[in-house]
Amino acid sequence: MQRFSISLTWSICLVGFHAMIAAPVCAKEFKVLSEQTTTGFGHVESVAYDPKAKVLYTSDFGPDLKPGDKDGKGKITKVSLDGKIIEDGFLPAKGQTLNKPKGIWIKDGRLWVTDIDSVWEFDLKTRKGRKLDLPGIVFANDVAVIGEALFVSDNRSDQLVRVEPADFMERFAAPKITVLFKDKSIFPNGVYPGKSGTLLMVGFKGKDEPRGIYSMAPNKDPELLSDNIGMLDGLYMTSDGDVLATDWMTGSLFQWNKTTGVKKLATDFKGPADFCAFPNDKGLMVVVPDLVKGELRFVQLGK
Repeated sequence: MQRFSISLTWSICLVGFHAMIAAPVCAKEFKVLSEQTTTGFGHVESVAYDPKAKVLYTSDFGPDLKPGDKDGKGKITKVSLDGKIIEDGFLPAKGQTLNKPKGIWIKDGRLWVTDIDSVWEFDLKTRKGRKLDLPGIVFANDVAVIGEALFVSDNRSDQLVRVEPADFMERFAAPKITVLFKDKSIFPNGVYPGKSGTLLMVGFKGKDEPRGIYSMAPNKDPELLSDNIGMLDGLYMTSDGDVLATDWMTGSLFQWNKTTGVKKLATDFKGPADFCAFPNDKGLMVVVPDLVKGELRFVQLGK
């Protein structure tokens, strides 16, 4: 995945973006101001915000909740900021095939999305796409771009890989793929840019094996920042270091920092997956896909 300013009593700082995006928000403690749910989707795993077009893109498994099946039924759908479907199956274009697309990242008119053992890069204007196979990856989950590198998590084979350059669409030579770690008992799911060139990630294993929030500096091993919290999926970081994440174990969207720990913000999800967040005139809008229900929940956060 610009800079904004919003006047709120708890002083919001806006700098960056979500995977979509633009602008992590610096906040004390968020409160949920409102929630709205939209339906009409298949099984949505990830949502990304395009700050240029001011629209959302969702990765959708289609009718079957079988995340590892190569059934050719996956799609990317274009959605308005009020949850209306603008174009169902915006991607793939003719001649392209998506199976179970998951994590999405958007930057400068390009969209990256994982798909089981590969990652795609698409041009949002022309819809041209290029698929990159990821040897050794069995369940490509989330993606994030930092600088010229693309990071891809695999929570089933417990590894993280880096693809360089991130923009490989027009490149003749194959990009370089580097395994950054494997078998660290992290099982990385969501990934997101941290501070000072670090990469944040959250772990997803099983109900009896909770994982936490991790940070990884360049050329270093991942470091556990939090307690082991749950089965964590989506991830976003504010400019003051607070983390928003989703947890399948508790069915919630929560806020975390080292001082206050976990604070649940929205609950009663069946499958809270990879969300996006973007600033608006009320504070921060968080769009959380419920993979199991096939819904999008718009959670308005503010003072």
